[in-house]
Amino acid sequence: MPFKNICIFGAGALGGAIAAKLALSLGTEATVSVVARGAHLAAIRENGLRLIEAGAETPLRVSVTATDNPMELPPQDLVITGLKGHQLSAAAEGIGHLMKDGTRVMMILNGIPWWYFHRDRDSAYAELQFDELDEGGKLWHLVGPQRVIGCVAHQGAEVSSPGEIRLSNKGHFILGEPSGEMTADLRGIEALLQGADIGVKLSGRIRDDIWSKLMGNASFNPISALTRSLMSDLMADAAIADQIGKVMKEVKAVGEALGANVGMSVEQRLEQAQQIGPVRTSMLQDLFAGKSLEITPLVGMVVSLGRLTATRTPVSETMLALVSQLDRENCRPAK
Repeated sequence: MPFKNICIFGAGALGGAIAAKLALSLGTEATVSVVARGAHLAAIRENGLRLIEAGAETPLRVSVTATDNPMELPPQDLVITGLKGHQLSAAAEGIGHLMKDGTRVMMILNGIPWWYFHRDRDSAYAELQFDELDEGGKLWHLVGPQRVIGCVAHQGAEVSSPGEIRLSNKGHFILGEPSGEMTADLRGIEALLQGADIGVKLSGRIRDDIWSKLMGNASFNPISALTRSLMSDLMADAAIADQIGKVMKEVKAVGEALGANVGMSVEQRLEQAQQIGPVRTSMLQDLFAGKSLEITPLVGMVVSLGRLTATRTPVSETMLALVSQLDRENCRPAK
């Protein structure tokens, strides 16, 4: 077991589910800790993490070390971040504190990640940084893109109550080095997760997987938040499904302009979405919870990278303007 100290930084829906499964599988072989906050943290401290897998009625329960202050934890062998892209920059110092020689950081992120252009061989923009994803370059310097293992999640999950996470399907996670190499670290993390009954696939072209998922995230998330609709309701409305398809076409075009092979057609992606069912997107969950919305990585970067590559994104620009205003109103203090 090369990973003796493992920290899940941001133990919300996905992070908490991984933390629970790792802690259950590893037992005393490794120390699994979580960084959480608020009522969720208090519940984890009092009753442990509770995980309800798809189709199960009784939750799995496990105790883990839980804190809201990463400075209390020692340096880690592996850090798994469950924070959303717009939350990461503010956490850079805390994550950086957990680093030591050889630490790897598996970042579960939707949308365009801050490290996207690190060792990128498919575009002309290798090592390009974006301040809107990494304010002041904090993540780049305190964590380091060379430590990152990219991760694309295909797992439905929701914090159903403080300390309790419910999975909606038997999903999987796609992992890849930014360089595309199949390293020993990557294989080691694959084995670690597989041992915890977590579905894993490895990719030599993780950016392709990022864009493939972003076709859905950049369309479903803002439209579900603007309409307060479940996925099944969005796809049942032909006019809305048409707008979703237009966003997907723009996302696909921007990704391909940067050298990505998205693979799946818009028609195939829409057909796949018809099977998702009555699920709340992560942005809709955050809207109802009064949290700030994950706009920049999912929508804003499609527009920014469209400008960078001279690719037109008019529908995405409209979505960006509308959902940004929604976010401002949703976060405005009640009078």
